[in-house]
Order: sequence, then C-alpha cells, then structure tokens
Amino acid sequence: MALRKPPLRGTHADRGAKFTEFGGWDMPVEFDSIRTEHVAVREAAGIFDVSHMGEIVVSGPDATRLMQRLTTNDVTCLAPGDGQYSAITNERGVVLDDTVVYSLPADRQPEADDETAYLFVPNAGHDTEMHERWTTHRDEWGLDCTVENATEDYAMFALQGPDAEDLLARAAGEEVRDVARFDVAEATVEGVDLLAARTGYTGEDGFELLLPWDDAETVWDAFDCQPCGLGARDTLRIEQGFLLSGQDFDPDDEPRTPFEAGIGFVVKLDTEFVGRDALTDARDPDERFVGFELTERGVPRHGYDITNDEGMVIGGVTSGTMSPTLDKPVGLGYVPREYTDPGTAIRVVVRGRQKSARITETPFK
Repeated sequence: MALRKPPLRGTHADRGAKFTEFGGWDMPVEFDSIRTEHVAVREAAGIFDVSHMGEIVVSGPDATRLMQRLTTNDVTCLAPGDGQYSAITNERGVVLDDTVVYSLPADRQPEADDETAYLFVPNAGHDTEMHERWTTHRDEWGLDCTVENATEDYAMFALQGPDAEDLLARAAGEEVRDVARFDVAEATVEGVDLLAARTGYTGEDGFELLLPWDDAETVWDAFDCQPCGLGARDTLRIEQGFLLSGQDFDPDDEPRTPFEAGIGFVVKLDTEFVGRDALTDARDPDERFVGFELTERGVPRHGYDITNDEGMVIGGVTSGTMSPTLDKPVGLGYVPREYTDPGTAIRVVVRGRQKSARITETPFK
C-alpha cells in the first residue's frame, strides 16, 4: 500500500529533511539533527508537522453519549473550547489508543441547542479503525449523530517550547496567551482560520494547530523557528515518560490496561464506557509502566529484556534513548510491581550484556 503523505512533504524534502514510514505515513524524521531539534524545543521553540495524526469529528444530538461510551474519561465535563486526555479501550479493558478529545469552540458548535460537536485525535494510522469503531457502535446503539473522518481535511502542526507562546502571539494576536492548558480556541494566522489547542507531546509549553490541509504552507511559513522531525519528538516524549501508541502499548503486541500503562487517571469508573466492567477489577495490576536509567554505558532499545539482580527476566523495554537533555541512557517499560519503587536495582540486556540500571521517576531529571 502506498504511504500517505502530509501536505508539506515536498516542502520538507526541499528543506533537506530525512523521511521515515510511521503509521502508514511518509513523515520527516530529521531536518538538521535530532539533538539540534531537541535542544531547540527545550530552550527556545520548534515546529513539528504532525499531519499524520487523525482527526475524527462527532456531532449531533447523541454525540456526547457516543463519546462517553467509547472513551474512558468523562466527556460531560467538557464545555465548548475544553479538551481532555483520554483512552479508548475494548471490552477487556485493553487500551486500543490514547487520544485528546476537544469540545469544539462555540463558533464551531451546531446551532441547535440539543446538539454538540467534538473533535478527537487518534494516533497516526488509527483514524480509519476509529472511524469504523465509532460508526459501528453508533449504529448498534441506535444513536443520532454524524461521525466524519476529517484526517485529510486538517493539517496539524505542533509549536512547542518556551518561546512558543510569543511566536503564536506575534502571528495570531495577543489573545492566544489566554488559551489555558488543554483548551482549544479559534485563531487566525496569515489570514488562515485555525484551531489553536494548548496541548503537546514534548513536556514544554506550546500549541497544536489544526488548519485546513490546503493552507498548510502559509501557516508553516509564518513561524521562524527550528523545524523538527519525529526523531526529536520521540526523544522529547521519552524524557517526559509519555506513552507511544503501538510501542508502549498495543492491543496485539503489548496489550495493557490504562492502570498498567500509568494513565489510570483518565479512567472514570462512575461513567459507562466499553471496558469499564473489566477495569473495575483491574485497578491494582501486577505489572506497571516505569521509567529507568542505565548506570553504565549502553542505550536501551525497544524489545530489550529487563532482568533482576539474579539475571531472571522480569520485563521488557518498550522505549529507550540516550537523553539529549540529561546526557544519560533512559528508558520505559513494564516490570512486576515489587520492582517499581524508585531506586530499585534492575538490569537491562543490551546486545547480550546485562547493564546495571535503576527504576526512576518520570519525567526524568
């Protein structure tokens, strides 16, 4: 199957970007160097083309009921312009995807008082699956709402870093400074109307911009800062201990509940959603997602074994890197709960050799 391409694929190629396949998309992985891009986001600002992320729009009289039953957080808490992090689970309580759900700003809500409109963002390559899941359950439950896969209607950029607010304020006006964490608001950049959400995946302040696909170049060119690829996006999110769909959890290869994956805070068991019954009895899992750091040379990678001091395999690495900020090897993975206390000694098997490591709280410091 041919790879899907972001709207600025040619622009990025002209800039000298290197590309990689991710979630079925041909995406820039590096423009200058991962370290250069990583440091720019930590110390100033960088902009990522994340147009491979999905966008599903759900609207109508029963939109809230459908969203409430297919995501684990409490959608009824959202007023227009609010967003929330959430999980999507199957009947066994296994995470299918994590997502951010936005109640669209008032100007984009339906005119009818009894209707509501949401936009949620599945991970790359999950948009078709989630669109089918939403429409199938809508029809099965007889709910009255529309579900639109708008993934290739929206380009999406992430403007991240301590200077991100100033950059967006210069381009879109001072009022964007009032957008609170996880809120989403209307904004205009170079005459292009877009949505500016104060969210991101780097641990830094910043915005995710959702804009018309055909206006991508106009908005991209409005920001004079470091272009960044998926390589820096990965090292930045690992330093924060953020999950990566398909790697830190996966319904087939790494099936995990939200409680195992460390995102139990998005599970509202007093709401009715698919997977709730299974999760009610799963709040104290035997294995948990942890951060660790190696205390000797080596870089942990996805798939490496984690052992105890006696050399017995107790878990596996799901993500790892040499932290550009901290200049030390750090990683994420699952271990039995008796090994989860910070400071607990473990080992990581790097290229056949057991390397000393210890459990560490995240974000890494």
